Amino acid sequence: MPLQKSLKKLITCACLLAVSAFSYANSWQETLQEARGQTVYMNAWGGSESVNDYLFWASHQLKDRYGIILRHVKVDNISTVVSRILAEKTAGRDTNGSVDLVWINGENFRAMKSNNLLFGPFANDLPNWRFIDPQDKPTTVMDFGEPTDGLEAPWGMAQLVFINDTETVPNPPDSVQELLAFSQKNPGLFTYPAPPDFIGTTFLKQALSELTPHPERLLQPVSEEDFDQVTQPLWNYLDKLHPNLWRSGRTFPTSATTMIPLLDDGELAISLTFNPNEVSAAINKGQLPDTMRTYVHSNGTIGNTHFLAIPYNSSAKAAAEVVINFLMSPEAQLHKADPKVWGDPTVLSTGKLDTAQAKAFQNQKLGIATLHPEELGTPRPEPDPSWVDALEKAWLQRYR
Repeated sequence: MPLQKSLKKLITCACLLAVSAFSYANSWQETLQEARGQTVYMNAWGGSESVNDYLFWASHQLKDRYGIILRHVKVDNISTVVSRILAEKTAGRDTNGSVDLVWINGENFRAMKSNNLLFGPFANDLPNWRFIDPQDKPTTVMDFGEPTDGLEAPWGMAQLVFINDTETVPNPPDSVQELLAFSQKNPGLFTYPAPPDFIGTTFLKQALSELTPHPERLLQPVSEEDFDQVTQPLWNYLDKLHPNLWRSGRTFPTSATTMIPLLDDGELAISLTFNPNEVSAAINKGQLPDTMRTYVHSNGTIGNTHFLAIPYNSSAKAAAEVVINFLMSPEAQLHKADPKVWGDPTVLSTGKLDTAQAKAFQNQKLGIATLHPEELGTPRPEPDPSWVDALEKAWLQRYR
């Protein structure tokens, strides 16, 4: 009798799982049907030729496979997009919003989440979520320390790497303190983009995390009470560094992209980027000489994940979900990770892939300037998002 009861329980559970799987598959088919014919206005940074070309490739795939039109709305700063969506909500425009999909992370995600500007949760229900392993890559579900709660889907990994020309700097600095010493001996050969450019702000966070005696404080929300005390080592450092920067620190590049030509013509010997594959991609395109390499500091550099989210008032939510699911697919992630295409590291965990898919990622040729994952080491955690605005404002007050 106990055996019969156990068998009955097993059969019942199996039936429930089968019904659940059928319902899920049926639900996704309904999403695909609803998505066909919709146009998705994707607001994303437009300052990279590689990113723009990749999204152009994706738009053709989505049109051919799913009948979806993907429009890349190129923007300089995602915070302006967040402000626009908030303005629409304030004006009562809760449907037919101007943004259907947004490339986002950090303080912009927290702002959208806290103001209830996001559709979802949806990410964990996407078919390709099965390839995500948060235990393997914790930042796929934690955005600058903020739980994603399924309101955004991971799209790519990133980590700050420094760039050196091996002909002029065969042994690059190993820390921000060594970078200061290098700049004092070789004035003009290093600089960083002016905040609020993302890379420029990341350099501030990297320097502060290395210089502060209490890095754990950066993981907590910024406080006016101790901001000056916590950040004083950073300002002392920058006061010494700036006179030795490119153009004596009187002017700063507007972005990391604008520093590529400066590296190419020898005006700079050290630079930085948040894409570990960007230098290899630039070499492949003839934008940099093959003497360029990337490196990280011995105590680690800041790393994070970037995401895709759907605004609450999107007029094409079904199509936006299909777009995101495609961009998370092994095929699209592999293509994106190719240094000749974009070189953006994948969010997928090879342990979740089938043998052929895992082998394709493992056999993908890294560029000559790209560090292997083990060489990148353990990334430093991103500070709490509240530090971004505070650091940018303080920097602008001091140096502009």
